[in-house]
Amino acid sequence: MKLIIQIPCLNEADQLPATLAALPVALEGVDVVEWLIIDDGSTDATVEVAKRCGVHHVVKLPQNRGLATAFQAGLDACLKLGADVVVNTDADNQYNADDIQLLTDPVVAGLADIVVGTRDLRNHEEFSALKIRLQLIGSWVVRKASGTSIPDATSGFRAYSREAAIGLTVVNSYTYTIESLIQAGRQNAAITSVPIRTNAKVRDSRLFGSMFSYIKKSALTIGRVFAAYEPLKFFGALSALLLFGALLSSMPFVVDWLRTGDTSGHLQSIILAAALGIASVQLLALAVVADLIASQRVVSQRTLERVRRLELQAQIEPSHYEMVEFDPAVHADRRSG
Repeated sequence: MKLIIQIPCLNEADQLPATLAALPVALEGVDVVEWLIIDDGSTDATVEVAKRCGVHHVVKLPQNRGLATAFQAGLDACLKLGADVVVNTDADNQYNADDIQLLTDPVVAGLADIVVGTRDLRNHEEFSALKIRLQLIGSWVVRKASGTSIPDATSGFRAYSREAAIGLTVVNSYTYTIESLIQAGRQNAAITSVPIRTNAKVRDSRLFGSMFSYIKKSALTIGRVFAAYEPLKFFGALSALLLFGALLSSMPFVVDWLRTGDTSGHLQSIILAAALGIASVQLLALAVVADLIASQRVVSQRTLERVRRLELQAQIEPSHYEMVEFDPAVHADRRSG
């Protein structure tokens, strides 16, 4: 059984040595452990440092395409390189690499397709009180949308079985964590979580520049994914809200009509109620159309999965793959230790 640990990177030359030094070179239940980095258009010496530190494989994207695209490119490369299990971790050494064994055990034993490393969010020293609350709310929304019970939906420390990786297609350009979880949950994949440890923060996150940016991007991502995978609930709820507003706006006219028989007043209320009612009907129609589009998305996803299987059978090489002259001596001391 072959395990590949993939690490998306963007200008991580300073952080990579410590991150790679902590990675395991052997694990129980796995015959081969290899490392792969995805260079997402770095302008520093990320690739050169990675090679010196003993990575086995490099996927070098020609320009920065975002974390989600880098993650998907790495997943595709791992599959084409023969991985039976794929572990994804961050380049900034946020997650404790000693816990990779905890991630892989359920997958190797055939008990899970995806294992998510769960941080202790409520007691996370690096997170502010506001960020902790946002993380908890976001994870709750994702659990409702995906039908899973994962308490830390934004954790990028995960293990995937080969079958789970083949069936996963992420289209969000911001982050893969939320969409992949909802997608896998709706496919009834076996998903579980294990508690993991984290290391001290060495730099600020590059996904957002401020707390406001984090809130905005997270809210947009959750809203977009929820609308894509639960369109009837999403647009239906908005339609019901507008309908309630229409009924509320019409009440002054209705009350006056029933009590006095006067239908000449409250023109503004009638106009507002009519506008909200029309918008409610339009959103309801949009919900039906979006639900039909969601059905087509399922068909497209199955088609992409079939194409991926055909590519694997044809032994097509990974895109943007760069050969690495791997030196076993780099790992020899650590293996013997």
